[in-house]
Amino acid sequence: MAKTLELPIIDFASSDRNSTAHSIRQACVECGFFYLVNHGVEDKLLQKVLEGSKAFFSLSLEEKMKLARKEHRGYTPLYAEKLDPSSSSRGDSKESFYIGPLEDIGDLNQWPSEEVLPSWRSTMEDYYKRVLNAGERLISLIALALNLDENFFSDVGAFNLPNAFLRLLHYPGELGASSEEIYGASAHSDYGMITLLATDGIGGLQVCRDKIKEPRDWEDVQYIPGAFIVNIGDMMERWTNCLFRSTLHRVMPTGQERYSVAFFLDPNPDCVVECLKSCCNKSTPPRYPPIRSGDYLKERLKLTYGS
Repeated sequence: MAKTLELPIIDFASSDRNSTAHSIRQACVECGFFYLVNHGVEDKLLQKVLEGSKAFFSLSLEEKMKLARKEHRGYTPLYAEKLDPSSSSRGDSKESFYIGPLEDIGDLNQWPSEEVLPSWRSTMEDYYKRVLNAGERLISLIALALNLDENFFSDVGAFNLPNAFLRLLHYPGELGASSEEIYGASAHSDYGMITLLATDGIGGLQVCRDKIKEPRDWEDVQYIPGAFIVNIGDMMERWTNCLFRSTLHRVMPTGQERYSVAFFLDPNPDCVVECLKSCCNKSTPPRYPPIRSGDYLKERLKLTYGS
């Protein structure tokens, strides 16, 4: 049985920004995961989102497939994704729904009709905007944590229309008998900058702090009511020359239905990700060449979905 991981708690309400930035730096160097409390997104709104998510995933498969994933927006059915290519399973036992940048010209998002799910779109758009605001505020603290000006990421164009995605996730409780290994989400690190995750309180999320070690040592992440679970993605690890860690995590089936809401905050696709000056020197040169954010994410997604 996995032991429980004690993650740092970052309080957004603290007036001491330098102290908060120091705590974020320590969390990102040591683990790549932390809790964020007092983030400004009301619990009432999150509950509406979770209820809306449950309502959508309760629709018939035929109805959901009308909104099948295109341009990384819309519905992804059970087993369509396998985050760990080395896993012997046929795919991860979850279904999801992606909502992409709301500011896109020629909005590519797909929405259930108002007749089927009244007010669903407005609820999701409201939540998206509120979490985006919290995420951008958090990034300014991460800049301070990296000994940069707090506006650094804005100044390099990361938030000139950021590439942010909201993903509703549903993990079924009963999966039936199977001889193969079953994961809700197989072992992976997130691809982008940062992820802000909210859950319904059902367990299953596990973290492996050492990617290299074999066999892997998995630890359970506890639920804290009202807190976001924040983690660093591979792009931020690349940006910081591996100072900040993108950490392996997975979701294990618990026999209970589970709903979660992930918000992936990534830079504008044209933003160039290159080693930060505060993260390299003569003895620690840049490990990766510069790359456009959009090109990097496109390659990673291609590996996950096979197209």
